[in-house]
Amino acid sequence: MNDIIYGPLFAITLTLLAYQGAMFLYNKSGRTAILHPTISGATLIALALLLMQQDYHAYYKDVNWLTFLLGPATVALAVPLYRQLHLLRNMASTLLITVTTGAIFASTSALIIAWFFGANRDTLLSLTTKSITTPIAITVTEDLGGITTIAVASVILTGVVGITTITWLFNKLDIQDDRLWGFCLGLSAHAIGTSRAFERSPVAGAFSSLALCLTGTFTAVFVPFAAGWFL
Repeated sequence: MNDIIYGPLFAITLTLLAYQGAMFLYNKSGRTAILHPTISGATLIALALLLMQQDYHAYYKDVNWLTFLLGPATVALAVPLYRQLHLLRNMASTLLITVTTGAIFASTSALIIAWFFGANRDTLLSLTTKSITTPIAITVTEDLGGITTIAVASVILTGVVGITTITWLFNKLDIQDDRLWGFCLGLSAHAIGTSRAFERSPVAGAFSSLALCLTGTFTAVFVPFAAGWFL
């Protein structure tokens, strides 16, 4: 029995069940952002591990191969991006300027706040990748010598904050353009934001995919260079 509970099969089954349960709650709630599967699914897994007195590191080791699939999933976003290419061409220069400005602000604002509260160098290095998708964040953080656990946690937290606040914020600003919705979600809330953007419309999803990819690419190049100078 212990071999089953503490084995990879249990970890994978728990992950899939938590996801299905999270999707059920999400759909039943009318797709309320705070119950997004990323949030509720992680909560369900944490509760299950706590109740069963399971070690998180052992669980993560058993499902770590799922992280590999994040890379192909990110690449697959090129498909909806290609379908909306006719809309993207007309805004290319504007979008590039926005990505550059937004990516720099995302990293520097996190660093300034963390430095103000006394974060050490390793923590600062780990927070520079908070607004890019997890596979890129892990790779860049490892290259910088940061702490991947902090990096992944900051990525998830950033995405959660993004999807739970954008509806209220954009309604207040009276912004209803799907292109702006999608691009802002991809720029600031990476993959979690992109999944939320696709729920709004294919156009929002395509623009979010573009922002996610461009922000990840720019950050992967800019952050290591900047870190060598300032950190």
